[in-house]
Amino acid sequence: FTSQTVTGNFAKVIHGLNANQLTDQVIQRSKRMILDTLGVGLLGTSTEVCHKVEQYSKIYSSDLSSTIWGHLDFRLPPLYAAFVNGVAVHSMDFDDTWHPATHPSGAVLPAVIALSETFPQKKKISGLELLLAFNVGIEVQGRLLHFSREARNIPKRY
Repeated sequence: FTSQTVTGNFAKVIHGLNANQLTDQVIQRSKRMILDTLGVGLLGTSTEVCHKVEQYSKIYSSDLSSTIWGHLDFRLPPLYAAFVNGVAVHSMDFDDTWHPATHPSGAVLPAVIALSETFPQKKKISGLELLLAFNVGIEVQGRLLHFSREARNIPKRY
């Protein structure tokens, strides 16, 4: 008999996910979520808060860089690109929402895209691999939300 911790079981499930498990329905919904998130993010690049985080983040640099959405000539280290693009997505509060309150795509997609841009040309990920990474991120967020005592209390606080 071996006891499995919640964390160990969680990591095993997440690690075991692969692109073959993405059903046609999941792929179509994911594409719609991604397209919506990109659209909201591009709109959000015009907000004051997005301009502030762009200015703040300009002080950071690294050998690796990722795109800042809506800017052809502005790249940042992946961490800050994900941060700026995530702020852009959420800045107008039109991004997708779960109940209890969380915005799954705005947290996941900017990170997945920023990281995907850091892969060397020979190792670029496919569209299907990007969809898998996106769905793994959504699954992680959903499971963490499910286990969060604070998240369960959100409706009572409002």
